[in-house]
Amino acid sequence: MTTTLQAPGVASAELMELLRGMLEEQYAVDTDRLTRMTVHAALPQRFGRDLRTLAIQTTSVRRRIAETAQALRRMSEGSYGLCGDCDQAIPLGRLRARPQATRCASCERRRPFAAAG
Repeated sequence: MTTTLQAPGVASAELMELLRGMLEEQYAVDTDRLTRMTVHAALPQRFGRDLRTLAIQTTSVRRRIAETAQALRRMSEGSYGLCGDCDQAIPLGRLRARPQATRCASCERRRPFAAAG
């Protein structure tokens, strides 16, 4: 049996709060990292990083921030935990591993070369 967020009761509310906390923490960490990377890019010594590497890393962090913000928005709208392709519940294990997930593992596997979601 696969555990999902769709189970009623206190446990599901507690799980939702746990996931919300994980997302909020990730948002804060990534926002802080992006701020530091932006400052480093402006410094002449760049702490040993070239501009291309910083640009790639900055793009990656910005994408994670956007994914995290979208997951928090889905939580507030009540659509968090539902697959964007098949509308089935995303298993709790997947959400714990990747709280920003927008698809169940089956639908994600069907998307060739797509970014994880």
